Amino acid sequence: MNTQDIRKIAQARTELNQRIKEMLVNELSLPIEPKQIDSDQPLFGRGLELDSLDTLEVVSAIEETFAVYLTDDDQHVFGSVNKLADEIEARS
Repeated sequence: MNTQDIRKIAQARTELNQRIKEMLVNELSLPIEPKQIDSDQPLFGRGLELDSLDTLEVVSAIEETFAVYLTDDDQHVFGSVNKLADEIEARS
């Protein structure tokens, strides 16, 4: 893999993370800007402080936005934006 390929992969991942952040802010009506969310920041608990009801909204938004079907049983993927992006890439 050459440098140009690596840059394309990194750019695609950056764009995916940005789309996820925008989706979270818009769908959950978060009072922050997407750029304020760190890609490794926990989504629940001390991170964005999402709760179990938010999980259902996130699952629905991911289905609509990315055509990837998750369930609330896939809790490990809700750890951060990066974990969501990993799962979206793996299932796309």
